[in-house]
Amino acid sequence: MILEYQVHIYTDGAAKGNPGPGGYGVVMELVGTPHKKEFYEGFRHTTNNRMELLAVIVGLEKLKNPNMKVLVISDSKYVVDSVVKKWVLGWEKKAFAARKNADLWRRFLIVYRKHQVDFKWIKGHNNHPQNERCDELAVFASSQKNLSIDAFYEKEEGRIL
Repeated sequence: MILEYQVHIYTDGAAKGNPGPGGYGVVMELVGTPHKKEFYEGFRHTTNNRMELLAVIVGLEKLKNPNMKVLVISDSKYVVDSVVKKWVLGWEKKAFAARKNADLWRRFLIVYRKHQVDFKWIKGHNNHPQNERCDELAVFASSQKNLSIDAFYEKEEGRIL
């Protein structure tokens, strides 16, 4: 039996204050097996959209084999629409001119092109177990001490690192 997807990646991002302290959460499941992994990280000053996108990037970067068939499930219209509607490809053609989060979109495209990736949008805070877990991880990550520095964002905002 051939499975349609090899991996499901559930993602969420959070930021208190937006911008403010933020974090992402990722739940990865190997389809057809009980294997599951979780990842999270918090940042001292960032935005919700950056964390939503970074969650997807981290999930894809964790894949060990190339050309995997992946379904990313996210509650971020920003991320899902940007990819599904191919906006990000248009932004890339224009070198991401005047585009927010260009650093992350460039990083995304590198890892995105290594796999066969589909996206599915789900409504957030709607009792979806994996999405709720990703939200818990993202909020937990954002509330930790010694948060990481989102250096590109803080530099762009003119904040002192």
